[in-house]
Amino acid sequence: MPVGAPGDMKEEQDILDTLDANQFAVLATQSEGQPHTSLVAITPIDGVRTLLFATYRSTRKYRSISMDGRVSLFFGAQATEPFVTQRPLLTAHGFASEAPDDKRREMAAAHADRHPYLLNLLGSTDAALVCVEVAAYQLVRSIDDVRWYDPSNRALM
Repeated sequence: MPVGAPGDMKEEQDILDTLDANQFAVLATQSEGQPHTSLVAITPIDGVRTLLFATYRSTRKYRSISMDGRVSLFFGAQATEPFVTQRPLLTAHGFASEAPDDKRREMAAAHADRHPYLLNLLGSTDAALVCVEVAAYQLVRSIDDVRWYDPSNRALM
């Protein structure tokens, strides 16, 4: 399917809808071959290209990201839900790093707007605002409908 084809726009809209419907995601990192997962509050920035979360620098997730920024984030299902669901399941794969200094204030404000209960965390001197630049999304509508989407090219992969 060519870039920008109508099917691609449907995938991007489904991704946006899933991100809007889910304020939290399960973050997967790894350190020295050991996987680790954490629940994080997420704010989409720049459409589907960037995902933002805050954490303390003293956490395992922050240390893991500092050593290896490759991460994935899972959205959309409770452990008690059956696999076949009416809403899509979504995994974002990308690279995490601290927010650039020149955009930190603006990004922190957007994150605080979506997650006002995080004001103490965001105001801490130990807080890191982490940006995940998404390289690919895996969108699962059913066991037989799994698609990969490249947000930089706005195309199915």
